[in-house]
Amino acid sequence: MKKILLFSIALPGIFCVFSASAQQIRVSYSSQQAADRFSGNVFLYLSKENPEPKSGYVGLTSFPVYRINVKNIKPDEAVTFNDAAVSYPVKLSDLERGEYFVQAVWDKNTGDHTISETIGNIYSKPVKFNFTKKTEAAFTVSCTETVKEKPFVETDYAKELRVTSRLLSDFYKKQFSLKVAVALPEAYLKEPGRKFPVLYYVTGFGGDYRRMSGYKNPESFMDTVPFIRVVLDGNCPTGHSVYANSQNNGPWGDAMVKELIPAIEEKFRCDGARFLMGHSSGGWTVLWLQTQYPSVFAGTWASSPDPVDFRNFSGVDLYTEKNLYRGKDSSLRWIATVAGRFPWISMKQMVQMEHVVNRGEQMQSFDAVFSQRKADGSPRNLVNAATGEIDMETVNHWKQYDICQFLKNNWGTIQSNLQGKVRISAGEQDNFLLNHAVHLLEKETKDLNTGFEYGYFPGDHFTVFTKEYQAAGVKFLLDRYAAFKSK
Repeated sequence: MKKILLFSIALPGIFCVFSASAQQIRVSYSSQQAADRFSGNVFLYLSKENPEPKSGYVGLTSFPVYRINVKNIKPDEAVTFNDAAVSYPVKLSDLERGEYFVQAVWDKNTGDHTISETIGNIYSKPVKFNFTKKTEAAFTVSCTETVKEKPFVETDYAKELRVTSRLLSDFYKKQFSLKVAVALPEAYLKEPGRKFPVLYYVTGFGGDYRRMSGYKNPESFMDTVPFIRVVLDGNCPTGHSVYANSQNNGPWGDAMVKELIPAIEEKFRCDGARFLMGHSSGGWTVLWLQTQYPSVFAGTWASSPDPVDFRNFSGVDLYTEKNLYRGKDSSLRWIATVAGRFPWISMKQMVQMEHVVNRGEQMQSFDAVFSQRKADGSPRNLVNAATGEIDMETVNHWKQYDICQFLKNNWGTIQSNLQGKVRISAGEQDNFLLNHAVHLLEKETKDLNTGFEYGYFPGDHFTVFTKEYQAAGVKFLLDRYAAFKSK
């Protein structure tokens, strides 16, 4: 008679009974990688096609992932993945049979947002397993590698700056630094007595300032006028900080304005003109910074920003809808499309897959920024992962980050410092339907006389950045610089 064990999986309210003969994968880490004991989450990534499955795009592609939480594990001591593991899309024993590439990661959560790339995390080289109908067969994975930090290679035109933030260090209760890459124009080296305007550039979700490492060309993004470009790093343990003050991530906005900017202006020759530009999550970031600190920045170009009006959160009205997964007619909702029309990734797939890979992904990043902090220190979830039900108490907390609502409620106070300083543009075939929220923002604020500039172009989230698209955005920023100098 088989021994029966009772386990709970992490979809709320669901309990399952698992047989001791369930599929098992035993994972350990080498004492050469870490001498101390490990407590935390261990992840298992599988793929039939991707030879390095831990590198897969969680939520935007679909592949099997598993998570277990362990305590006080010694080096070379194995932990076991079985049907008790938190799973997507199915438990291990129900996995489609066949050959898979397999990797495991021990997550130390040292600061980066992507589990597979977090510095200090221990992982395995890819191994290939053949899962047959014999689900009682056990497999072994040994983790012998550690993610190491890649040094930033400075050049004449690319510099790294790390600024210790007292505000964020106090919040995280450990030393925390804001890291940026500073790209210099050719004139900065040729004209040592000249000062320059600064463009603060924020990458989209998953972007990294380290891409400027080794950059040997002078900065020329603004074309006719030399700018210093500061490439910000919004990565944090929960995803993208979007430089917003929040209960879960801490005072990122204040840290930038009160600590990072003064440090940059002390080290580099800046003329006091500060501009913002970002795409996607970076687009939302710069629009938020401009509205929250309107006198600090002279102008902002927000490109294809994340939802700027929560009445159209990638097609969902968070204030009136009850379920993120399905519409009122029970049709499945899509978070990602091809050309804004053809279904690509459903809301359900993204949320449930991220529920397993439980930090640093897109929906979790939204929760970390917009949601209230629970008693256990984790963000309250907007969505019940099992059912898709939207939590209205969380929505009420999110409302303070609704840029449209903020503008409507506070325009009388911020108008003098914000009017005419913003350009928002998007592709009309945006994969994530973000253009619809931009249209809604323009419509809902037209009676405020904001002076904001809007631009809509052919293209999706990735192809919209044509020469014409960039030229219109650059012209706006140059016009704002001319207005700054005239004052």
